[in-house]
Amino acid sequence: MKKLLLLICLCVQTFTFAQITISGIVTDQNDEPIFGANVYLKGTFDGGSTDEKGKFTFTTEETGQQILVISFLSFEVKELSLEVSQMQNLTVKLRENVDALNAVILSAGSFEAGDNAKVTALKPLDIVTTASALGDIVGALQTLPGTSTVAEDGRLFVRGGRAEETQIFIDGIRVFTPYSNSTNNIPTRGRYSPFLFKGITFSTGGYSAEFGQALSGVLELNTINEPDQEKTDIGVMTVGGSLGHTEKWEKGSVSVSASYINLAPYLELFPDRNDWKKPFQGAQGESVFRHHFKNGTFKFYTAFDITNFELDQESINVDELVRFKLNNNNLYMNSSYKGTFGESWAIASGLSYTRDRSKINIIDDRINSLENSFHFKTKLKKNFNNRIKLSFGAEYFATDYDENFENPNVSKLEYGFKSNLFGAFAETDIFFSKNFALQAGIRLDHTDMLNETTISPRLSVAYKTSEKDQVSFAFGQFYQNPNNNYLKFHTDFKPENATHYIANYQYVHDGRTFRAEAYHKKYNDLITFSGDFVQPNADFANDGFGHATGLDIFWRDNKTIKNVEYWISYSYLDTSRKFENYPVEAMPNFATKHNFSLVTKHWIDKLKSQIGFSYNYSSGRAYTNLNTTGFLSEKTKDYHSLSVNWAYLLSPQKILYFSVSNALGVRNVFGYEYANQADVNGTFQRMTRRPAADQFFFVGFFWTISDDKSSNQLDTL
Repeated sequence: MKKLLLLICLCVQTFTFAQITISGIVTDQNDEPIFGANVYLKGTFDGGSTDEKGKFTFTTEETGQQILVISFLSFEVKELSLEVSQMQNLTVKLRENVDALNAVILSAGSFEAGDNAKVTALKPLDIVTTASALGDIVGALQTLPGTSTVAEDGRLFVRGGRAEETQIFIDGIRVFTPYSNSTNNIPTRGRYSPFLFKGITFSTGGYSAEFGQALSGVLELNTINEPDQEKTDIGVMTVGGSLGHTEKWEKGSVSVSASYINLAPYLELFPDRNDWKKPFQGAQGESVFRHHFKNGTFKFYTAFDITNFELDQESINVDELVRFKLNNNNLYMNSSYKGTFGESWAIASGLSYTRDRSKINIIDDRINSLENSFHFKTKLKKNFNNRIKLSFGAEYFATDYDENFENPNVSKLEYGFKSNLFGAFAETDIFFSKNFALQAGIRLDHTDMLNETTISPRLSVAYKTSEKDQVSFAFGQFYQNPNNNYLKFHTDFKPENATHYIANYQYVHDGRTFRAEAYHKKYNDLITFSGDFVQPNADFANDGFGHATGLDIFWRDNKTIKNVEYWISYSYLDTSRKFENYPVEAMPNFATKHNFSLVTKHWIDKLKSQIGFSYNYSSGRAYTNLNTTGFLSEKTKDYHSLSVNWAYLLSPQKILYFSVSNALGVRNVFGYEYANQADVNGTFQRMTRRPAADQFFFVGFFWTISDDKSSNQLDTL
């Protein structure tokens, strides 16, 4: 009996000595205790939680080298590898997880629209339900700060820059001819339908080193990864019709759409100031094929656009009307792959091809042009941890441009160019904490046609001052080759360049967003030429310069008024340039000092309707009055336009849609055309340049057929 008791005592004593106590305290970087953190030995059931003072204690039978794991929501997991005997009275500091939803974001110069954006200035729905946009992506973006209203043109003019200075990318790959062709006082439109894109990033400056060949802005369009269901969309409109279909299978899907526009019936009801010989006709089609692999997704996007019209327009310098005829065929193809491989590696690669052919007749002049352009890009990204991310890549651009000019009085002229450009970039994102982040990058471009190599540094930092707001700063050097209108006649150039400085403040809370951004942009090596217009025998140079300084304000509110969303934007721009054939430095005639937009949308349950309006204002644009001294020294009257739309749900899948642009019929003025010669009194007569029509009316019926019997096209109107 005594021997049995002795044996039991020895066993208890042995068990007691095998128990080792692990203890310590867990705090954040400010030495504040963390309550409720999990602390345990990896691969065992031994562990515990911290109390209100951040302390923990538990026992274990494990011995030797072990891994102690400490974790807590919104903090990085920490692992300590120690001898168990050393795991006593530990002090553990956890760092905040920079992947948290409330972490700082690098936002200077950029607006994002997409479900995955941490801070969304616009939603994808906004792109197509803004009354003044008329379903055009570019039209909706013109309600954001940083853009100037050039209503007769229709393209994006960003912070004092020409439209050619803002480049557009689809799934990271360049679009060389993103706008449909047009003529005087008839605004162009983007070639691509908004409903195929899930996310949009619009950078008005300071953008990533990944993007080159853009002096002012970058617009990134990302196609939908996977549609939610199979469906068919049908549209019948006062200007034409549309048809789209989406088909899904286990590992992929395809979406196709086509539309046909013919303005002849509309112009019979609402004639404009042009004498149309062949009213505008256009056919567009798009498709996206998607296939999902185990570690990535392949997409193939293709789009075609055919434009054809003929009209006569007035000119003060021509006794008869000016005949203008256009036929344009455009094809764009884009393939891309995004996926992961290895440990924390990601790849994004793609290529695009553009073929654009135009035939233009202006009175007796005939101009035929053909552009073939190609872009290939590969980008690799490595996440070393959630604080340090590195991306790098390379790309290649090739353009073959040919144009010829014919006139009964002039021998046929042929001109053009071939361009090859190689670019490489590297960029790192460093999150020092969830409140402070930095992005630093560098880009190298070499163009063989100009025999020039450029190096572009980029830097962006952001600091979160509270849970609701943050400040950001950005700097960058940007280069761009001269555009086709210069290169087809002359290639002895240097790239044009601009330097951006940006300071941004952003507040986001409870459905409300406020942004204020100040910037300064300095231009050098801009193209200048002699004569009244670009022509083969002009004297070209790279001695232009300029600046743009301004302030952009943006406010969006989705909560204050029930069922109402609205945003307000204001831009102040002080800019001047000495470029093209300007005799002195002056504010360009495409820039406006003050721009203001108010966009409102209201859903009315009882009427089953969404009603919206957009008001756009811009101050007068500069023009040269030949009857006074001074270059671009006078201003047109201010621009005003109020547009209204109404979407009525006849049933869950049938929509009747109405819209009218410039509903008040304001007689806006774009500028003046002066006579080349003075009259007998020594006065240069002039003709007012106005839009072809003061208003545009639109009526459409849209029907969706889908599996869920509830989806509709409200998000594409």
